Amino acid sequence: MQAWYICEAPYPFVDKAVIEAHASARANLPSRLCDPRRAADIFHEVLDEFLLCDALGINVISNEHHSGINCLHSASPLFLGILARQIRNVRILSLGTLITVREDPVRVAEEYATADVLSRGRLDIGFVKSGGSEMASGNANPVGINDRFWEAIDLIEAALSHREGPFSWEGDHYHHRHVNVWPQAWQFPHPPFWAATGDPETGRELGRRGYVHTVFASGAERTLRAWDAYRAGAREAGRRVLADRFAYMGFTYVGETDAEAWETARQLLWFLEVGDISAPQYSSFLPGQNPPGAAPKTYRALQAAQEIAHAGRPPQGRKPITVEEAIDRGIMFAGSPETVRRQIAAFHEKVGGFGRLVMMGRSGLMTHAETERSIRLFAREVLPYLETLSPAGAACQGARQ
Repeated sequence: MQAWYICEAPYPFVDKAVIEAHASARANLPSRLCDPRRAADIFHEVLDEFLLCDALGINVISNEHHSGINCLHSASPLFLGILARQIRNVRILSLGTLITVREDPVRVAEEYATADVLSRGRLDIGFVKSGGSEMASGNANPVGINDRFWEAIDLIEAALSHREGPFSWEGDHYHHRHVNVWPQAWQFPHPPFWAATGDPETGRELGRRGYVHTVFASGAERTLRAWDAYRAGAREAGRRVLADRFAYMGFTYVGETDAEAWETARQLLWFLEVGDISAPQYSSFLPGQNPPGAAPKTYRALQAAQEIAHAGRPPQGRKPITVEEAIDRGIMFAGSPETVRRQIAAFHEKVGGFGRLVMMGRSGLMTHAETERSIRLFAREVLPYLETLSPAGAACQGARQ
């Protein structure tokens, strides 16, 4: 099993009352609330954490979100370019540029080809559909997002793979009369493709295509449903399913003792309780998200949830979760090295195996020192054990009945 480190560079310094007043941590918070000096410190610290991972053999992930405190990485290609030059040993995954809000997939292909060459062939490419707040921030139409998603991927793949001069692309959503990417990608025909989704329909198509299927902090039951759909799609396409086609993201923190780790790991849950809050106009009320007849019922349900929020719950009815509950649900791996090894092994068995662990290792008010301490312990005490789980080329049979 491979290990991949991700940090979304959150900005946890906005008062919770301000977030509740805006009903969102994304899209509509004024940027005057972001101190650029603090943002610069976060950027430098996170990049240093990536460099530490490079030295310790942990692959790294660059991602992208917009207009919110959940993630300051608003331009994945920019950070990808930095990592492609500075990272010297491990692989780099962009998960990823939000292709459904980019008008020109060929430009995205150029960015990826450049990063692949700059890294001398250590780039992996990941695709995500984008959340509702991204549609607003990206000035994109949420209607037809699925069709745009797949056509953008097809165009990017064609642009990276074609090396015989210009070609024309005339699709349903994208029209490009002159596609000719320079420099050509280092890897042939293109860097490996990933995608992140918990949606079974999308997972089935990923199985047909053979991409790496990433599920984010969904617990065993939902992960099984998503990966079962992937396996079904792979069977339809006549593909053999290997464990390295599956990646799972869990909030991860390693300490010297369980008590020490759990105290710090509590900060990781900031992502769920605060950083993930999105106002309904950026989620369930976006065009195309609900049938017109269902919208009033959805609105009334949200109003009721927001009334409950005043009884000590976060906005939109989000119930605070404890570290113990997060571990039990399989969305967090936290504790001493021995405990974390045991937790990952148990989850690995529950879901029938997977070959890539994505560890979100910093969120909330965690400090740079706390983060690096966990990374070092993970690399020294956990990573060697993981390399014995789902070795390269291992088949993935699914969960035991």
